[in-house]
Amino acid sequence: MQNFTFEISKENSKIRIDKFLSQNLENISRSYIHELIKNNDILVNGNHTTKNFVLSEKDIVSVNIPKPKEIDILPENIPINIVYEDDDLLIVNKEKGIVVHPAPGNYTGTLVNALLYKCKDSLSGINGNIRPGIVHRIDKYTSGLLIIAKNDISHNFLAEQIKEHSFTREYEAIVYGNIKEDSGTIRINIARHKTDRKKMAVTDIGGKLAITHFTVLKRYGNFTHLRLKLETGRTHQIRVHMAYIKHPVLGDEVYANPKNNPFKFLTGQCLHAKSIGFIHPKTNKYIEFSSELPDYFKKVIDILENKV
Repeated sequence: MQNFTFEISKENSKIRIDKFLSQNLENISRSYIHELIKNNDILVNGNHTTKNFVLSEKDIVSVNIPKPKEIDILPENIPINIVYEDDDLLIVNKEKGIVVHPAPGNYTGTLVNALLYKCKDSLSGINGNIRPGIVHRIDKYTSGLLIIAKNDISHNFLAEQIKEHSFTREYEAIVYGNIKEDSGTIRINIARHKTDRKKMAVTDIGGKLAITHFTVLKRYGNFTHLRLKLETGRTHQIRVHMAYIKHPVLGDEVYANPKNNPFKFLTGQCLHAKSIGFIHPKTNKYIEFSSELPDYFKKVIDILENKV
């Protein structure tokens, strides 16, 4: 069970409660918020409310999210791009726009649904039936490589490498602005945002250390093409770190101003998990995989290169 309390500020007044909560509760859909309101798990100033209630300044909104019930996640015949597969794991090149695993109010159309159709019972069960096989995640609007464990031994072996920072993960991104340094390292703690539950933020107190190394691949005046290597793997790490140094990822609708995005075809951040490397759980040999930049990313580069 999770409990949240929000005191409504002046800037959040005159907003419908379902809209406010969908913006401030991570991985919670508006339809699930409506269900919580119907079940009296959301109160305003201690009183029952409705989904179209308009908030006022200093209102106190309390939210009780019940412990998730064991829900049967159904296999779905959703095409996925498998880069590599053996008896212990597979590498998937995830498309932009696909959610990795189900969450309350969103139990279909995810990568897990597709994996259950493809692999049936051959997925690790460490993370339960909501996230079978999922060793690490990338955001919905981030594309690129993910490793999936087929059994618990492989899952634990791979998760330990992530914990020990020996898991290689390299990304490419287009960011706003012209980064003057050819390379650099961002080393600062990240924690959940104090008021916006869907966001992370850098912090001097608490949080977890996050380390991102970047290298400039090419400059395009108002934009820079970067290679980024993760030493740690915090939620939204690259997106938060780049926004922190005033060079947010192009198209990021959470950490950058959407009005600044001139590429109207681009939905979400221009960020691709390009390479992944690790020690194989059975052979104990290091293996590495790389993927091509997806079409949306290439289109942005072509425009910046004045090729289209």
